[in-house]
Amino acid sequence: MKLNCIVVDDSAIQRVTITKLVNESPNLHLIGDFANALEAKNCINHNTVDLIFLDIEMPLINGFDLLDGLKIKPQIIFITSKADYAVKAFDYEATDFLQKPISKERFLKAVKKALELHQLRTDSHEDLGEAIIIKSNLKKLKIYTAKIKWVEAFGDYIKIITDDDNHLVLSTMKSFENELPDGKFVRVHKSYIVNVERIDKFNSKFAEIGSTKIPISRNKKDTITKAIESL
Repeated sequence: MKLNCIVVDDSAIQRVTITKLVNESPNLHLIGDFANALEAKNCINHNTVDLIFLDIEMPLINGFDLLDGLKIKPQIIFITSKADYAVKAFDYEATDFLQKPISKERFLKAVKKALELHQLRTDSHEDLGEAIIIKSNLKKLKIYTAKIKWVEAFGDYIKIITDDDNHLVLSTMKSFENELPDGKFVRVHKSYIVNVERIDKFNSKFAEIGSTKIPISRNKKDTITKAIESL
């Protein structure tokens, strides 16, 4: 198994260092290396990219801005000289976070994580129904999206309510929403995302899934209606 990857760093020296590590790894295939986010985005839009080695601090468009502009995000291994970015990197579902200078041992450990996650996702698509990978109670779990009834904010966590169980995941609502399949899930409230296929009935104030009433923000009724009609 090989992952198609790119390296994005405005430092020529750092790009040479990382691309050398990539080329020495038998499980990575380097598509290109880029000095800025605009060139990288163009490559991502025209190629299958599984993994990005991404610097954060770059001129004009930084690493976080690049990710914000992508509809489909590959796996990300952030590379930076500042540990202060680690918390924000977590919000972007980073596979790993490498601090410069990078040792070969630490690089290979990050690549191993990316390979394992890619395998989990590949296995998910081979099963019946679409699935996503979550991390709950220090374990990685495969969750079929069809079994998710709704998601709710829970402090610094989110709670995923499924047919089988409830799962607490350290994540933001926005980040998790990006992991869900388009058209089947709707953010009906700042604290709730619902599976449109599981809604039994709704009005301008609530969506009902079984015996649970989920609040709907003002003007979201039309959004739900359109989502249901497009199923």
